Amino acid sequence: MTGSGFWVLQFLNAMQFSMLLFLLSIGLTVIFGLLHFVNLAHGALYMMGAYLGVSLAAMTGSYWPAFFLAPVGVTLIGAVLYFTLIDRLRGAGPMNQVLVTFGLIFVFLDIVRMGWGDIARGIAVPQLLAGTTRLLGVDYPTYRLFIIVLGLIIMAALMIILTRTQIGAMIRASVENGPMASSMGINVGRLFFAVFCVGCALAGLAGVVAAPVFSATPGMGVAILIPALIVVVIGGLGSLQGAIVGSLIVGFLQTLGAAVFPQLAAVLVYALLALILVLRPQGLIPVRGGAH
Repeated sequence: MTGSGFWVLQFLNAMQFSMLLFLLSIGLTVIFGLLHFVNLAHGALYMMGAYLGVSLAAMTGSYWPAFFLAPVGVTLIGAVLYFTLIDRLRGAGPMNQVLVTFGLIFVFLDIVRMGWGDIARGIAVPQLLAGTTRLLGVDYPTYRLFIIVLGLIIMAALMIILTRTQIGAMIRASVENGPMASSMGINVGRLFFAVFCVGCALAGLAGVVAAPVFSATPGMGVAILIPALIVVVIGGLGSLQGAIVGSLIVGFLQTLGAAVFPQLAAVLVYALLALILVLRPQGLIPVRGGAH
């Protein structure tokens, strides 16, 4: 634990987990900030991305078709959910939203059990990313470095889109003041749907990317949902910068906590969540329009 190699390894593990959390939580937080909708089924979409990836990889014999097509499949599932349930529930109040989307978790669990069974299913790491890479004095799995780089690329791309483009300005305006944005000619409804689909695609991407490392299991959606919700609350509802900061905080706290303080690892994140809720309930980096 005292060697530099140990800390480099834990740093890379924390970065990898943080990037997976970011891919999942950014869709969750922007959907909540823009649609004011509590979507607890977001973790189930992550699970569906993993299982669709498993099937696509098995059918094609390659990881890459699964990598590109699983997020598309999850987006189609999300679009069906949007038109059949979510759009209808937007004005129903948070309690109804929570109850319906919580029920969807069990629907997807049963779908997975009927389609793939209860056993864990994995995807082989692609040959291009197999083996290890020497980095900062340690040999680290190349595929896990790929997850870190992918997360950083998507993070940078979203930052550029949301801060430097017209569509980003429209999204920010709609998050901060939806009625005003609508009065200025922004088609907020179409924007809602587009952002929701992007969030679903990122959840599916996180699932298929995680499958070679953690395998696809029926409980993976519920297991990742709680840390993702903590990221959203800590960072600030609807805030991209908050999702980045929250993902890094939770990822590092859980990873380093498990390595250094294993007896307290399960408590540290919840203690931080309670502290944030008491001292700064709007999150560390809330959107300028205030918490929704």
